[in-house]
Amino acid sequence: MSKDAFWALIQEAKTACGQDLNAMEDYLREQLVSMGPAAAKNFHDILQTYEDLADQYGLWDAVSVIKEYGCSDDGFIDFRAWLIAQGKEVYMNALRDPDTLADIEPYGDCCFECLSYVGDYAYEQLTGRSAYDEMEPDRIEKMRDELKKDIVYKDGIQYPREPKDLPRFRPRLCEKYGVSRWHPPPGTSTFMRSAGCWTRARSRTWLPKKRKGAALGERGIRHRRGPRLRSHENCPRFLPLGAGGL
Repeated sequence: MSKDAFWALIQEAKTACGQDLNAMEDYLREQLVSMGPAAAKNFHDILQTYEDLADQYGLWDAVSVIKEYGCSDDGFIDFRAWLIAQGKEVYMNALRDPDTLADIEPYGDCCFECLSYVGDYAYEQLTGRSAYDEMEPDRIEKMRDELKKDIVYKDGIQYPREPKDLPRFRPRLCEKYGVSRWHPPPGTSTFMRSAGCWTRARSRTWLPKKRKGAALGERGIRHRRGPRLRSHENCPRFLPLGAGGL
């Protein structure tokens, strides 16, 4: 399955099912089973790679504005699956400028966890094996490089922002949803996102916590039968207002 065939199938399922995420999951699974194990595995690998390519702090900030109570790390994984389900144009636009999500009406709590598994479900139904167990790091790396060619990232999207700065960097989203819906408790100098909780920070460096049961694959690529964490060898620092654009 090529990347074009992947997006065509996503669009076909969205057209057929609209905002019914359960129906979309069933539709995709049935189609993938009918297409055979190679297509099911390729769909799975492409989707996982697109999710990984969308793992950007600027996008996490955006969905945290959209969702009433912010967005946990697992919630952000499920949001990225939901974003892919909106189709290629919405996905690419969101990475080019996360503020374009103001044009998209949220539904389903902006989460589509089961989409992350649908290729694996189809592949296991056909072969009795898990697509996660057969993800080859070298192949995934080449796929990542190929899929990334189509993506234009917003300058600075790799950096998180503090809530007080978001109206400047996410003006349309903040105007639509407001920023008072999510904020750190009094006395918290820097907002930290780990398991969906605010953590007091002594410095401006984000220090990720390893959650119980988390497992890392090659380069931090998630194995989604357990919680997904990416590697943080180069943890970004919070940028002060005006230091680079988002």
